Amino acid sequence: MIARLRGKIIEAYPNRLVVDCHGVGYEVFIPLSTFDSLHASTGAEVDLRTHLHFSQLAQKLFGFATEEERDIFLLLIDRVSGVGPTMAVAVLSGMDVTRFKQAVVAGDVAGLSRLKGVGKKTAERIILELKDKVGVTDTWQDAASGQVSAPAADAELALIALGYKQVDSRKAVRAVLDKDPASTTESLVRGALRSLQS
Repeated sequence: MIARLRGKIIEAYPNRLVVDCHGVGYEVFIPLSTFDSLHASTGAEVDLRTHLHFSQLAQKLFGFATEEERDIFLLLIDRVSGVGPTMAVAVLSGMDVTRFKQAVVAGDVAGLSRLKGVGKKTAERIILELKDKVGVTDTWQDAASGQVSAPAADAELALIALGYKQVDSRKAVRAVLDKDPASTTESLVRGALRSLQS
């Protein structure tokens, strides 16, 4: 599995990049949010978080500027029935991560259904399935109110995207924070994974 890609852009389009990594050109499909935040242009160096998606018709590599974007993408394709990679990229292209979280927390069906390819029923399903199945909104609400630090919230979301329950994720992250309050998101995820897998 390709999880990260670092190299030079040799082709840049709003919905995809071709990234040269030691002489191999990888075609990477990206949301507009990634294109904008990277200021993607030919010759620029990039460091993308990626997800390699297999289907009956093709293998596609999706790239994101941040872990948070990739986590939202994975939550959408793994946890919401009827949402595939193309629609998940469309959601991230039409709404930044913060606004998406706010829409889910607030149950903003109208806001989500305005996104390209997302109708009212799909918007309702996104809200229902993210709230009921994974407890993501609890993490978002706690982060917004300051009960959970940003690195801890990001670590929880990463663990949830990997399939762990929100309650277990929070407990594991708190255990790591108790040992080292200055932990980064990456060290929180690593430490929590060790305890969850033991």
